[in-house]
Amino acid sequence: MKNFLLIICAACLLIGGCGSDKVKGAAPVKNSITIQVNGKNFSATLEDNPSAKKFAEMFPLEVNMTELNGNEKYFYLDKNLPSNSVSVGQIHAGDLMLFGSNCLVLFYKDFSTGYSYTRLGKLDNPVDLEKILGAGNVRISFGR
Repeated sequence: MKNFLLIICAACLLIGGCGSDKVKGAAPVKNSITIQVNGKNFSATLEDNPSAKKFAEMFPLEVNMTELNGNEKYFYLDKNLPSNSVSVGQIHAGDLMLFGSNCLVLFYKDFSTGYSYTRLGKLDNPVDLEKILGAGNVRISFGR
């Protein structure tokens, strides 16, 4: 009887303990970061791609982003990141993208585009982003 119970316990441990940590249908773990603009913190979620991973390795990162076209802020990084540019078609406020292999772009308005970008992430709730970024250049911090 003791051996039978030991076999049952061992089988339960093997079945329950050797499986994957992933649960079917479960949401993927978020790769959350914080973006600070003019004293206001925004939470954002990074994409699960090599570009976003290399970008996160640069944290903490504080940059002076330049205004462009009344819809975005950009900054040229010191080093190239892996890129996989695709024609995105539509930009949304809060999109964090890579143009080329070293131009970091934070969009604050929705619009259609024919340009290609590598997606890095997106602000989870970009409410008032345009107002907080302001009309000119701005200092932005990225971190965990």
